[in-house]
Amino acid sequence: MKKNKKIHPAVYDFRSDFENGKLTRREFLRYATLLGVSAAAASQMAGLWIPGNASASPIRRGGTIRVSGTAAKITHPANISWISQSQLMRQVAEYLTFTDENNITHPYLLESWEASHYLKTWTLNIRSGIRFNNGDELTADDVIFSFRQWLDKDVGSSLRGMIGGYLSPNNIKKLSKYQIRLFLKRPELAVPEHLFHYPALILNHRTFEGDFLRHPHGTGPYTIESHKPGERYLLRRRKDYWQTGEDKKNLPYLDAVEYLDLGEDMSRRLDAILSGEVDVIDLCDVGGPDFYLALKDKPQVSAMPIPTAQARVLRMRVDRKPWDDNRVRMALKLCQDRKKILKHAYYDQGLLGHDTHVYPRHPEYCRKRIPRYDPDRARSLLKEAGYSGGIDVTLAVGQDWKDVVRYAEILKADAAPAGFRIKMDKMPNDEYYKKWTEFDLGITPWTHRPLGTMVMNLAYIADDQGKPVAWNETRWVDNEFSKKLELANGTLNNGARRRIFCELEDIQMKRGSIGIPFWRNVWMVAGKRVQDIRPHPNLYLMFDKVWLS
Repeated sequence: MKKNKKIHPAVYDFRSDFENGKLTRREFLRYATLLGVSAAAASQMAGLWIPGNASASPIRRGGTIRVSGTAAKITHPANISWISQSQLMRQVAEYLTFTDENNITHPYLLESWEASHYLKTWTLNIRSGIRFNNGDELTADDVIFSFRQWLDKDVGSSLRGMIGGYLSPNNIKKLSKYQIRLFLKRPELAVPEHLFHYPALILNHRTFEGDFLRHPHGTGPYTIESHKPGERYLLRRRKDYWQTGEDKKNLPYLDAVEYLDLGEDMSRRLDAILSGEVDVIDLCDVGGPDFYLALKDKPQVSAMPIPTAQARVLRMRVDRKPWDDNRVRMALKLCQDRKKILKHAYYDQGLLGHDTHVYPRHPEYCRKRIPRYDPDRARSLLKEAGYSGGIDVTLAVGQDWKDVVRYAEILKADAAPAGFRIKMDKMPNDEYYKKWTEFDLGITPWTHRPLGTMVMNLAYIADDQGKPVAWNETRWVDNEFSKKLELANGTLNNGARRRIFCELEDIQMKRGSIGIPFWRNVWMVAGKRVQDIRPHPNLYLMFDKVWLS
């Protein structure tokens, strides 16, 4: 194949690795698209034809889809800390890129992008002709404004932790009305995927003043007609949305989306979808195998399984006693009977973890032995740390995450022989997330990320001033770990990245601040009349192309 000068040279290296069996087809597609090759062109290079998404039956326009979920309060989109807060926003505002259910990243508000040879300069090309729902045109000024909001320390966005290590506000240059260039402080492969991190919604720089609901101006397919946080949101179809459907008319197909907050009680949500009161259950906050087991044989409902990098993370604040002592942290991690936890907390619907935040299906994953349950070794470590008589600790959990509560209860029982006397502090989920970075000891749900580097940069490093980044809830910063992660961020060769990750995983297992006993499957739950809904590992809901039969 003749080389195209517009294609990053590393793409041809990836194709060679794919042809020689060093990369899977999916890994090749992921890396090629990150470097700016379209999904269609990358598929051709991999000898793969991707069929269109045409529906088997004619699409029907109109109707209102009713969703049971959390009608969360919305202020600054960049401050979104959990998916439920972004579900409504995603219908009204949009992202520069879109990472699909196969972890392939596509242009969205961007038309394309190009990376320099060493990944330190990225040129972003914005689609022309897109308008916000108040009539203003999307331009480079809006994108630059949004970047600077993400990087503003006073805003406090998790994006500052994710991208602030390689990008500063002064290193963003406007080249034209529809083109900007990023000058990175270090090489970074995952820039396009970072742009789909759920707080990375693009804002209207002319009208945004810190509270989105005051001026809810986005480029998305719906507008907010009415809102009452905690109860109901009603979203109405835009007639001038920039994308068109299979019938060549403007999307979306639906007239409206009604978002109903039915509370956290599982039985209430189950009754609602079985009776037809709602069409979709948003499971991003309370999802689990309970829903799958209850609905899998119901003819009026589809429960679509999705393997993910979602985890329930046992996290310890290393800047507070007793968790500042690695022997105490390791002792508690040794009290996890992982097979038992996965079986009884999650009905074996997932994969075992080994206390490092890298998922077995991440391309960088380095296979490690799953640690065994060892209360005797844990008791010995506690004695070495000065707790020969055992230790009292309080474990914070969100009471509506049923698998989290089961995990905590199993850990409490199994850690007792080692000398841990665990008191559980149960609270509503929203109360947990108000203080999630402040607990000495807790279990925090973390969602799926397509690359291992993404969550590492979000949760386990420091900023330029040496302070833990916004989502580093454990305050754990390890200089050796950080240097190796920075090296991995800019390493193109997948084999080389995996070798670095073998070391990163070792460090996190031996002296890190977390326990991860298992990775969760999730389910997209919808009534049978809902058509073309796309299951996503983050359980993101997108209603631009959904229709009702």
